[in-house]
Amino acid sequence: MRRAMMVGAALSAMAMAEPGQAKDLELERVFASPSLNGATPRGVKLSPDGRLLTMLRPRADDRERFDLWARDTDGGEWRMLVDSEKVGSGAELSEAEKMQRERARIGGLKGIVSYQWSPDGEAILVPIDGDLYIAGMDGEVHRLTETEAGELNPTLSPRGLYAAYVRDRRLWVSGIGDEPIAITPAEESELVHWGEAEFVAQEEMGRRTGYWWSPDERHIAVQRFDEAPVGVVTRTSIGGGGTRSYDQRYPAAGTDNVLTELWIVSPDGSGREKVDLGAETDIYLARVDWAPDGSALYVQRQNRKQTVLDMLKVDPVTGKSDILFTETAAEGHWTNLSDNYRFLDNGDLIWWSERDGYGHLYLRDGQSGDWRQLTNGEWVVGDLDGIDQEAGKLYFTANAEGPLESHLYSLDYRTPGAQPMRLSEEGYSYSWSMDKNATRGIVTRSNTAQPPQIYLADNRAERLAWIEENALDADHPYTPYLDSHAVSTFGTLAAEDGQTLYYEMLRPAGMEAGKRYPVFFQHYGGPHVQTVTNSWGGALKQWIVDQGYVWVQLDNRGMDNRGVAFEKPIYRAMGRAEVADQKAGALWLKSLDFVDPERIGTFGWSYGGYMTLHMLGQDPGLYAAGISGAPVSKWELYDTHYTERYMGDPRTVPEAYEASSTFPTAAKIADPLLLIHGMSDDNVVLDNSAQMALAMQEARVQFDMMFYPGQAHGVRGENISVHLWETIMRFLADSGVEGGARD
Repeated sequence: MRRAMMVGAALSAMAMAEPGQAKDLELERVFASPSLNGATPRGVKLSPDGRLLTMLRPRADDRERFDLWARDTDGGEWRMLVDSEKVGSGAELSEAEKMQRERARIGGLKGIVSYQWSPDGEAILVPIDGDLYIAGMDGEVHRLTETEAGELNPTLSPRGLYAAYVRDRRLWVSGIGDEPIAITPAEESELVHWGEAEFVAQEEMGRRTGYWWSPDERHIAVQRFDEAPVGVVTRTSIGGGGTRSYDQRYPAAGTDNVLTELWIVSPDGSGREKVDLGAETDIYLARVDWAPDGSALYVQRQNRKQTVLDMLKVDPVTGKSDILFTETAAEGHWTNLSDNYRFLDNGDLIWWSERDGYGHLYLRDGQSGDWRQLTNGEWVVGDLDGIDQEAGKLYFTANAEGPLESHLYSLDYRTPGAQPMRLSEEGYSYSWSMDKNATRGIVTRSNTAQPPQIYLADNRAERLAWIEENALDADHPYTPYLDSHAVSTFGTLAAEDGQTLYYEMLRPAGMEAGKRYPVFFQHYGGPHVQTVTNSWGGALKQWIVDQGYVWVQLDNRGMDNRGVAFEKPIYRAMGRAEVADQKAGALWLKSLDFVDPERIGTFGWSYGGYMTLHMLGQDPGLYAAGISGAPVSKWELYDTHYTERYMGDPRTVPEAYEASSTFPTAAKIADPLLLIHGMSDDNVVLDNSAQMALAMQEARVQFDMMFYPGQAHGVRGENISVHLWETIMRFLADSGVEGGARD
């Protein structure tokens, strides 16, 4: 089954470069400043009173450094509130904050990376260089902390009376401008942390903090975790100026996790009460929320196998808990965590679940405990974006129009049988964030022909004002390269079990009939990621196409936003269905009359790097060459929460791990292979590539390597990125997969 559809007809409507302005897209320009994506602000927010829009904007001369800007919502010019080059000490971040940023995938950013409005809308809390500052609307910036130790996870309390943060593994609270006090005890062991999220919570669970204010500011729920049971991994960070070793507590699959406790304490440190999380200690503290009136604490407790998720209701005075309800995974699946839920003022709960095979929204009656399904169909709700409790409407993002585009919807959740109403225009992929009462939202949209645009909208998604139009006009940095912009073609293939697989293809300009072209076959392949969408893909793949390659990527089974049945084939079987699907894509490519079947090179990073090793090892001769970046090679080397979710515990299913390792097929790799890894990677540690390299060397398999000193899981930097892609292209050319047509 195949169908092709052209997305990007908007190209014809793009503002074209003026005569003489067209340029060849050079690799150096792809990674230089300003970004070819145009102005791409981060952290766009509405002030609590709705008067101001704020955002983090990159500097024109440094695309990685961000400053804080503001503008009135009714118009006017943007003004810089905080200049990151003028404010801050320039101190080096603590190792803990560096790792937090790396796990949030913002490790390469500088300046201001986050901020928080005060509830009265009169000030903003701004962390810079490990210290905290308060920025006023008058342009004045006042320093709140000045310490050697950095402040982690800073927040303003819900009513703005306090600031809180983690320092030296303790939670500190202060009245604004007052001396801070530590409200958690000093521990003898340096392995005990208060107010932080443990490694797997940050890296795999989407939970960045370890403390939560009650709405009335009477209580703070605080996590305490002890890393003593967790095994030590000596992580070597090899940089250009020397080598440093870190004894990192890393919970590898099949080993012990941290010991977790949850406590409730007052802002002055008094009345500390331990929460009853149950008799079983080998659990995950998945989510923590307060009831809107602060009368109860809700805790999501996930079992080690990740097949059961309990919602606990906790009395904040006594710490006593009861199970409110339980979510259980389907056979051969797992419970996916989500932030798509909301406790309502009347005690009801809007909840996201995959209990019918797709991620949908449900309403739980707070009085009876009865459930009512709000959305249904063979599509997935991606985000719960806002709830207007007065009007009885909720707003969400979903792919109900098809897997390639996410759209904005509203739904009357009080009326049984009510159907969602699509609010957004087809032809784009959307996301939005709404204010507390869902009266307005900040919408982001893009497609393959339009870089991300951001605008302020009402709750019907109608644009009120552009925040960043990012129009491809004469001033846009990408405009000089529009002449060579390749249009994306989307289509489908069938997997072995009949499920539909979507692909994206870009072809080089001026293709000649009868000529055959090489393919740059890119893949990721892992769970909780979708790569084939009608959204802006950036300039890099355009540069690859300009080198004379047909660029293709295919989303295989196991990937995101397609429902439970699409995910399940990887259960205890990673490296099988995904590889088979990519093989089907490669065989289809070889059948096309414009593709050179002897010049298909495949590239993947992280899970995609793992896929490359399997694709070359399982199907030698199918691909002309492969690039494996930062690959997992042996799942026992990866962390508990991610790995055991899909693979189970290696202590009980060692055969699944053996079959999913890249080592058994290492000796079968016969095609050119380039292995790449950052030498300071704390996520997919360098041992993965080192052990794979040894396995191939023992088997006398020849391969190329490029390791990057000082680089973490993402190899970044204006010059380093250029070097990386020059290396990739040189390797492909040396392997006979050079760009350009052949007869």
